[in-house]
Amino acid sequence: MNDLFTWAALGSLTGASAATLLTANVVGGLIGPSGDKARKWIALGVALLLSYTTAAFATEAGAEKWIIAFFNGLVIFSAALGVNQMPPGNRPATQGSPIQPTQGREARFVRSWV
Repeated sequence: MNDLFTWAALGSLTGASAATLLTANVVGGLIGPSGDKARKWIALGVALLLSYTTAAFATEAGAEKWIIAFFNGLVIFSAALGVNQMPPGNRPATQGSPIQPTQGREARFVRSWV
């Protein structure tokens, strides 16, 4: 039981972003291919829910905790989805790049859903 999620882990950035990514992928997978567009909205909702839940349990903070919780939710969302990474089409080509995708097709093992 020590290796699974705990309340303390869900209150951390690492645990919250892992739970956000996991929830969005599982729910999107259950919906099927039509759920690919909904995954990012599911992830945003879960990230904000976890952030606001954590803020609700914070007893030492004042009213500003609700504003901070919103921005923490955005941090969780961006950590879970990696939105700080450049999309593959905008990345500059490196000289020693061993795999160059053909025009119109990308050689990928895992497809991006963002």
